[in-house]
Amino acid sequence: MTKDLFGKALLDYQTGNYTEDIMTSTNISEEDELPIPYLFRTFNDMPKLEQKALKLAKGHILDVGCGAGSHSLYLLEKGFSVKAIDVSEGAIVVAKKRGVKNTELKALLHETETFDTILLLMNGTGIFQELSEVSKYLKHLKSLLNPGGQILIDSSDIKYMYEDDDGGLWIDTQANYYGELDYYLSYKGENEIPMKWLYLDFDTLGLACQTVGLSCDKVMDGEHFDYLAKLS
Repeated sequence: MTKDLFGKALLDYQTGNYTEDIMTSTNISEEDELPIPYLFRTFNDMPKLEQKALKLAKGHILDVGCGAGSHSLYLLEKGFSVKAIDVSEGAIVVAKKRGVKNTELKALLHETETFDTILLLMNGTGIFQELSEVSKYLKHLKSLLNPGGQILIDSSDIKYMYEDDDGGLWIDTQANYYGELDYYLSYKGENEIPMKWLYLDFDTLGLACQTVGLSCDKVMDGEHFDYLAKLS
């Protein structure tokens, strides 16, 4: 169980108690600031990758890891039926306060309804945690799709983070897949319990999809080694 510092930060911002940002780091990267206002952004402030995903969404939509509900709110304004889920209690409270009515405190693997579009954005592959878990998650996602449904998911190929100054790679071939990271988060002097977070390169995602009977098409590349994929 986490301390839900992420949810606490969202609640602070929503209730006017915003004084500092979330700090994040990984086992291969230094500490970095995650500005809380960014999690409350409007459509116009979203990266093109996210805008594209929202424009492709259709029918009854599941927003996985909804956070403050920014994606759901845009889709609701467009008249779509949206269900938003998150494992952060604070996030669910904030999403509801902002007007996302159909929300549930729930992990993806516990979802049982079916949908026309499933959204996993802001490195959607992160919740798979490890490469060995990807097939299990993809099979479950497939079971939640209505006929003709789609999964819109984004991630990044973080190979560039292992480059040295000469452009060579220092990836340990004996170690786990290079996109498996330990993720650390702190807020207002408190440290969250570390978690696993997975960045999947497109080819690896495609191979995993093949094994569970999903097609995987790249919709577009982002500006920094990231991409948006459509699974169906």
